[in-house]
Amino acid sequence: MALNVTDLGLIGYREALELQERLVQRVCEGGRETLLLLEHEPVYTIGSGGSSANVLDPAISAERVNRGGDVTYHGPGQLVGYPLLDLSRRGRDLHRYLRFLESFLVEVAADCAVAGFSVPGKTGVWTERGKLASIGVGVRRWVTMHGFALNVSLDAAPFRRINPCGIASCPMTSLAAEGGAEVSLPAIKELVRTKFELSLDAFFAAA
Repeated sequence: MALNVTDLGLIGYREALELQERLVQRVCEGGRETLLLLEHEPVYTIGSGGSSANVLDPAISAERVNRGGDVTYHGPGQLVGYPLLDLSRRGRDLHRYLRFLESFLVEVAADCAVAGFSVPGKTGVWTERGKLASIGVGVRRWVTMHGFALNVSLDAAPFRRINPCGIASCPMTSLAAEGGAEVSLPAIKELVRTKFELSLDAFFAAA
């Protein structure tokens, strides 16, 4: 079955999480894999093993959720992707899946004339100016949830209230700040929609 790609537009974090939970259960039961594309209303989230010490502003109430990684921020101007995929069909290799997400986001950045790269030991995508995309996933019965957040044109100021991804003094950047050739969020969303499944199949076929 071809991957179903659903555009949720701007959506609250909890609403999107509840949808993920329902869709993960369907995939666990043999249903169609899905990629959710969306922007979140402003929210801070923190992974299950993240440290509350990385929330620098005591006024922040971060949502603790069942994904890897530490604290991060989501808001308009950031493209969030939640792939709900069955890794049982792809070798049950979570680390390889994380490397795929990095590789894919580097491809997307390159299509926008931005040079992104991965850093060993630091999950995500970077440029010479800072972190461009964050990645945090969860797995249930080898079905993935959560995913990636690509900074397209969002205001980076909210990141200053935390240690992003648990990294002190971590500069955050965006495709717009990097001078990307095409930085409208609808255009980047369409690029991700058209490339994701092809890149996924190619990456795992090369295993």
